[in-house]
Amino acid sequence: MAGSGQFPDGVRAFVALRVSDEVEAALAEFVESMRASSSGVRWVRPANLHLTLRFLGDRVAAEQLDRLNHALEEIAGDTPPFVVEVRGTGTFPNSERPQVVWVGLVSGALEELARRVEAAAVRCGFRPERRPFSPHLTIGRVRHRRGWATVRHALTEAAERDFGTTRADSMVLYRSVLGPESSTYTELARYALGGNA
Repeated sequence: MAGSGQFPDGVRAFVALRVSDEVEAALAEFVESMRASSSGVRWVRPANLHLTLRFLGDRVAAEQLDRLNHALEEIAGDTPPFVVEVRGTGTFPNSERPQVVWVGLVSGALEELARRVEAAAVRCGFRPERRPFSPHLTIGRVRHRRGWATVRHALTEAAERDFGTTRADSMVLYRSVLGPESSTYTELARYALGGNA
């Protein structure tokens, strides 16, 4: 975990959970099966797959990150590790106007953790999140719909597909730098759930 005063100022940042190597591999295989026929989708690199618990903003002050750091330490310390089911696929906002391709996540403990992180963020001066928490992994972003019929068929076929389970044992505070093809994420702090090193 980061110590006081160690955070950069004015950065794009978010709090997230990573998935297991096994789930990452299963999702990479699924994406690869669609890649050739879907030039209109920018697929997320396996190394960038994550569940966003809370997006913090595009220019977050270092002192806000410092305050949130302490709150996340407390939350992590009394949240035991838990298992998340990774299953099902879909699109946001819907299949007729797809913008984001996602894989679903199922866990009551995950939703409770997200609720606590949201409450902590608001206490630390972040604006409340307007959208309800929707547990998912973004696996692609739709740029245009050429070849979309093939992708839509694959997603329909995988609507209930089981991609395995992942053990959530830590939260990560990330810095994000946007790029033309993909974002670059840098770990600013990691918080072990249950207080385990």
